[in-house]
Formats: sequence, C-alpha cells, structure tokens
Amino acid sequence: MECTETTDGLSRMYKVKVPASELKTRLDERIEEIRPQMKLKGFRPGKVPASHVRKMFGKSIMGEVVEAAMKETSEKAIADANVRPASQPDMHMESDMEKVLDGEEDLAYHMHVDVMPDFEPADATTLKVTRPVSEVDDEALNEALDRVAENNMKYEARGKTAKARDGDAIVIDFVGKLDGEPFEGGAAEDHTLVLGSNSFIPGFEEQLVGVKAGDEKSVEVKFPDQYQAEHLAGKDAVFDVTVHEVRAPKKPDIDEEFAKGLGIESLDELKDLVKQQLQQELDSASRSKAKRSLLDALDDKHDFELPPKMVDMEFDQIWQQLQQEMDAGRVADEDKDKPEDQLKEEYRKIAERRVRLGLVLAEIGRLADIKISEQEVQQALIREAQRFPGQERQVIEFFQQNPNAMAQLRAPIYEDKVVDHLLEQVEVKDKKVSRDELLAEDEE
Repeated sequence: MECTETTDGLSRMYKVKVPASELKTRLDERIEEIRPQMKLKGFRPGKVPASHVRKMFGKSIMGEVVEAAMKETSEKAIADANVRPASQPDMHMESDMEKVLDGEEDLAYHMHVDVMPDFEPADATTLKVTRPVSEVDDEALNEALDRVAENNMKYEARGKTAKARDGDAIVIDFVGKLDGEPFEGGAAEDHTLVLGSNSFIPGFEEQLVGVKAGDEKSVEVKFPDQYQAEHLAGKDAVFDVTVHEVRAPKKPDIDEEFAKGLGIESLDELKDLVKQQLQQELDSASRSKAKRSLLDALDDKHDFELPPKMVDMEFDQIWQQLQQEMDAGRVADEDKDKPEDQLKEEYRKIAERRVRLGLVLAEIGRLADIKISEQEVQQALIREAQRFPGQERQVIEFFQQNPNAMAQLRAPIYEDKVVDHLLEQVEVKDKKVSRDELLAEDEE
C-alpha cells in the first residue's frame, strides 16, 4: 500500500494505491481459504482446483478482496496520520474497476475526510450560569384543578323538549349505511356522544346540534380519503340516528367526593399530586434555561476552526427545515422580508454554533469518560415507541435496523449527561422569576 496526504485546514485528502500484485496475493489467499468448503459438480468435496475456482468465481471473489482492501487501507491511512475523523470519508475511485477486477491494474483511489479540531475545553469551574426558578402558586394550582374538573365533566339530563347544544352529551342509537345497506362496525346502541368532541367523522356531530329526545334523523357524511378502514375511505354514507336523551355538561365541585371519584384518598392528596406535576414542569423549564445559559457560556469561551462538512450538513438540515416552514407559511415575521443571502448567512452562524458546541460537549464527555448505558438507550427507545400507539413494534424494529436512527436517539441522552456533569461544576446563580417568564420560549 502507498499513501500520500494533502492538508487544507481540517480537510484531508489521502491518495491510496494497492498494487495489482498485492491484490493477486490476497485473491489467492482467499481462494485457498474457501476452497476446502466448496462443493462443485464433478469434484470431490474440498478438492476443487484453485485454477477452476479462479476461472469460475475469480472476478466476484476479487470484488470482495477489493472491498476489503479499501476498508483496510482507508482505516490504516487515517490511523497512520494519527487524526480523529469528524465524518465518514468520501471515497473516489481513480482506477478502471473492470481492469482492477481482472487483475490488470493497480487499485487506486483517494478519499476526503474532515478531522476533529485540536482544542482544550474551558475549565468548567470558571463558567457562570444563571438558572431562573419559580414555584407553584395558588393561582396556578387552582387553574390546574379546574382543568382536571373540566376533563372529568359530568352530564345531567335536560328536559325532554330541550335541544342539544354544542358541548352537550347525547345518548343515541345509530346505523350506518353504504348505498342503503348497513356496513360492518357502523352501528351502536345507547352510545354517548359529546357534541363538539370530534370523536366521530367530520360533519357527523355538527348535524346533531339542535336535536332533542325522541328525534330520528338521517345524517349524511363522507368518510375521509385517508380513513383507517380502507373499505370506507372516501365513501358517502348515511347514518340513521335515534336520540334517546340530551344531557347538559356540569363541572363537578372540587371536593373530597371529587377526589375519591378519581381514585385518590382525599382532596389534599389530589392537590399535592397536581402541585408536584406542576413543579416538575417548572423544574424542567428551569433546567432547560440553565442549559441554555451554560451553552452560551461555553460558546463564548471557545473559538476554533470547524470541520467544513459538519457545518455544511448542519446548515443543510436547518435550511431544509426553514424552507418547509416557509412553504407552510410559518416563518417568523422578522425573517419574512430578508433576502435569501442574508438568511443563509444568519442560519449558517446558527449551524456553526451548534457544531462548535457539539464538539465541545463531545470532548468534555470524552475526557470525563461519560458513558451511556444500554438501559438508558432502551428506556429512550420505549418512550419513542410509545409516541406511536399501535405501532410500537414497528418503531422499535426501525431503530434496531437503522444505526443512524439509533445514533440520533443516543445523542440527546449523551448531551444531557454531559450537561448534568457540567452543571455540577460551574457556578450556578438562581434567579426567581414568574411562571410565565420561566415558561416563555427562548429564541435560537
């Protein structure tokens, strides 16, 4: 193997050549390795001549040899150069591959790779971080209890002549029909439906506003084109509906009886549980703001050359997301009238910040020997799968079969562990703020 290196900042190019004679030696060794296991018609098992193997399978075996040689020599070139790659190498073949496979030409290729910058992370004990904090007050607790009550609404019967309003519950029988014929799964008796809950297909609930007990009504609807039951998707249907009762919503009183109805022993315990949940939300926001303050402090302390491809990849991802937001009409007001060149310059700076901080956190984690356990990864995988009810198995299989997806799952776990490690060392100053201030969104 011959290798030459060209340097341009953090970009490296390595030109590698493997002589045809070396490839032939590797081919012969590979043939001798597999020949004892070969079974071909006309030959005793394990007695196929090497010349016959070479004639029949030489080109395909040489393909394996070349692939292995490129992997081995590229890894050796990087190891000999004593650098840490910041990205996967881009390989470019220079030889005529057909001639290489025929043993007529040397294997020659070059590869481009960005390397990690050489820098020393700032001393964490010199960093200062502001952490906004807030506690749950009575107003926030009462608002949360009201939401719990609203989510556990009771319904009381209206008068027999009362017409159903939006938000009322109605008790109905219904039979759904396609072209006059009932279809499977389209009927129910004594079904309670809250008008305005959008629990039925679009257009169904709206047509029942104004009905009263004893009414019979035909409701005409069209199933959505993407409906989960394929035999109903996009079809026009008629539902024959009989109304038995109209019930008005009544928010329950927040008292001991209400708490026990939720399976909780007392009102005080309910208040404690709700308060704990609210405080967890505030504590999470507080940590998030402290993390942002920490990242700002780290960014101020570090200035080094960045691997170009890492910046390009991060920028491309940000720019793609921005264009999707533009297409959906969700661009921030301050960005709407900016020329594209100005936007690209601003978002490239954001990409540079993210790459720089990513490298700093990775280096701090490496020096501190921070590791992620398989249990932590599995817990994150389960949480991700639970976001897609009914598809948990498919989600888990997708991650298990895609190393890049699994790496994206690991990345935030590792980052959070490094951040927690740093927050134990930096000077943290708590600042009391209101709940609204704490929960306000930060800009990039």
